[in-house]
Amino acid sequence: MSTRRKFIQATAAGVAASVISPRISGETAFAPFSKTATKSPLNLGIAGYTFAKFSIEQSIAIMQRVGIKALSIKDFHLPYDCTKEKADEVKAKFAASGITIYAAGVIYMKTNEEVDRAFDYVQRAGINMIIGSPTIEVLPYVEKKIKLTGIRMAIHNHGPEDKLYAGPKEIFDQIKSLDSRLGICLDIGHCTRALQDPVKAVMQYSSRIFDLHIKDLLKAIPEETPTELGRGIIDIPGLLQALYKISFTGMCSIEFERDMTDSLPGIAESAGYFRGVNKMLSLQ
Repeated sequence: MSTRRKFIQATAAGVAASVISPRISGETAFAPFSKTATKSPLNLGIAGYTFAKFSIEQSIAIMQRVGIKALSIKDFHLPYDCTKEKADEVKAKFAASGITIYAAGVIYMKTNEEVDRAFDYVQRAGINMIIGSPTIEVLPYVEKKIKLTGIRMAIHNHGPEDKLYAGPKEIFDQIKSLDSRLGICLDIGHCTRALQDPVKAVMQYSSRIFDLHIKDLLKAIPEETPTELGRGIIDIPGLLQALYKISFTGMCSIEFERDMTDSLPGIAESAGYFRGVNKMLSLQ
């Protein structure tokens, strides 16, 4: 813990710089740093569940305010039964603001028919990754669909309440012998609530980590609720270091769930903390 505190103290200037709006400072968010990055910074996105209480237009406005350009969309913004024309319309709204929809989900699948629906849905929308939660019984059919379509699926862990996939270990144990395009969406908050270490998980399951949902917790206990990045006990610097070690190229998507009707301050704080630590690590 003391090592983590020292790291956070050492990067405090970077974190502070990252939360200052360019419109206020007149400079880029990372102006205090003059050293050139030695590696490409990790990618920051937003998990669509963050916007459960907001319209598409409101969601876009928040993403523009915090400068995040990648979204994993949920069905309340893009319904499963949408036509291709409707999917194109929704994607165009986000694209007009420079936002890319890189995945869809979490999508739950209990039957082969629901697997078909999920794959048809993302194909219709032109999305090439599903954030999913299929039952173990349909995994062979999921693998078949992956081979037929080339669409990847990242299975999401939901903590101790999830009887199938409490943490990344439970996911990996089920998919390790299946197609390599079937992977893990590592939710670091739920992982911690399941008493598994997300930093170790990144290293152990590196080849199958496709996506991350990032948040923090004040306590590493099963019943804990999320908080802003940097306020809690999850080792965010250690997590990002591990992602650099495995040359991770996917998204680290903020999933903000603490105050979902007034989420902009929390999203901004989380994004600022992530960017500060990310920037410092990219210089090393």
